[in-house]
Amino acid sequence: MQSFTEENYLKIIYHLAEKNNSVQTNAIAEQMQTKPASVTDMIKKLAEKGYVDYIKYQGVTLTEKGKNAAIDIVRKHRLWEVFLVDKLNFKWDEVHDVAEELEHIKSVALIERLDEFLGFPKSDPHGDPIPDKNGRFAKTQFIKLIELKIGDTGTITGVSQHSSAFLKHLEKLGLTLGKQIQISDVTDFDGSVEIQVADKQINISREVAKHILISSNGKN
Repeated sequence: MQSFTEENYLKIIYHLAEKNNSVQTNAIAEQMQTKPASVTDMIKKLAEKGYVDYIKYQGVTLTEKGKNAAIDIVRKHRLWEVFLVDKLNFKWDEVHDVAEELEHIKSVALIERLDEFLGFPKSDPHGDPIPDKNGRFAKTQFIKLIELKIGDTGTITGVSQHSSAFLKHLEKLGLTLGKQIQISDVTDFDGSVEIQVADKQINISREVAKHILISSNGKN
């Protein structure tokens, strides 16, 4: 059984490994907001327990045991986020920190009943897929809004930036999950994007557009 700190490390390594299979300790230190030396000490402990493989100067990789443990934590975190939004009326920008605390609950029976109570959701309030009890993710197909062309339409299905400030910004603009959008224009000068949502025209920066995920419907 892992400690809370060990679980946090496993989850951070898992998310970093989605971009690059071998994760550098400096990247982990940045995410954990701690010193690289402290990260190295923890990585050695995790390696001793069989959760990671670590070669100095070459980075960290999750073992099968470590990956399964990390996916279990991710599953609990995302289920709790759904519960907080759907049942307790939290906003999508308020749930992350609370779910960070709840994800460490060890009871397997509780999580299975939570999953059933929620109707076995496939994604969390930010559109991230929720693995089932066997660690399997439903297949998802989406592209970044920035990749759409003028005239393309689609549905907002997720975000890749989970900061409270970013989510509040999208909420203010009315760019929430499930909204239908169409690309009206893309500015040559700075890449900003004009989109139509219902009867409104909204301008967003290229940076914002990079973090909105879309299920594309092609052109109207």
